[in-house]
Amino acid sequence: MRCWGAVVWITLALVAFPAGAQEVRGAARVIDGDTLAIGATRVRLFGIDAPERGQPCRSGGDCGAEATAHLVRLIEGRAVRCVQEDIDQYGRVVATCFVGDTDLNRATVRAGHAVPYLEFSRRYEGDAVVAPRFVAPAAYRRAGRGRPRSAEREGVTETVASPGSGECAIKGNVSSRGERIYHLPGGGSYAATRIDTARGERWFCSVAEAEAAGWRAVRR
Repeated sequence: MRCWGAVVWITLALVAFPAGAQEVRGAARVIDGDTLAIGATRVRLFGIDAPERGQPCRSGGDCGAEATAHLVRLIEGRAVRCVQEDIDQYGRVVATCFVGDTDLNRATVRAGHAVPYLEFSRRYEGDAVVAPRFVAPAAYRRAGRGRPRSAEREGVTETVASPGSGECAIKGNVSSRGERIYHLPGGGSYAATRIDTARGERWFCSVAEAEAAGWRAVRR
C-alpha cells in the first residue's frame, strides 16, 4: 500500500442529510485510530475512543499505532462516506463513517482497536471486546500519559480556555471517580476547586462548551 501519511487533497461533496446533518465523502487520510481527514475536513469517529498515539498495550507493543494501522487496512484506499452526527467544540465533524456497507466505527470496536465512548453514546456498547488490550484512552489521557485531544495534533491547534481569559471562568474538574464536572462562578464549591491541567482538568467559556466536551454540572 502507498504511504498512508501522504496528504490527499480532493473535492468534497457535502450533501444535505435528514435533520440537518451532512455527508462528507471522498478519499481519506488516517490521522489516528479514531480520526480521519477528508480533504481539509477533520472527522472524529462518533461513539468510539481509540488508543492515543504511542499508548502502550497492557502486555507491550504500541496499541495506538496498531489502531491506526487497523483503520488504514479497513479503508484500503477506498472512498469513505461519513454521516455527520455532530460538530465538536474544535470544529471537527463527528460522524459515523462507512466504506461500502462497513461501519468503520463499529468494525474498529469489534476488532478491539477502540472502546465505546460511553460518555457520549452507548451505540457501540454491545460491540466491545470483553478485555481490551489497553487502558481506556480517556483514563490514559487523564493520567497525563498521552497528549490530550485539546493539544496540537497534525498541525491543527485546538484552543483550550485559560484561567482569567475573558469570560472563561467555568472550572472543569475531574473527580476522584473520574467524573468530569463543571463548576460555575458563585457556586458553593467553586472557590475550593483547583484546576490541574495535568489531570485533564480545564477552563470553559460557557456551559454549552463544557457540556459539549462531556462535562456535567456539579450536583448540589
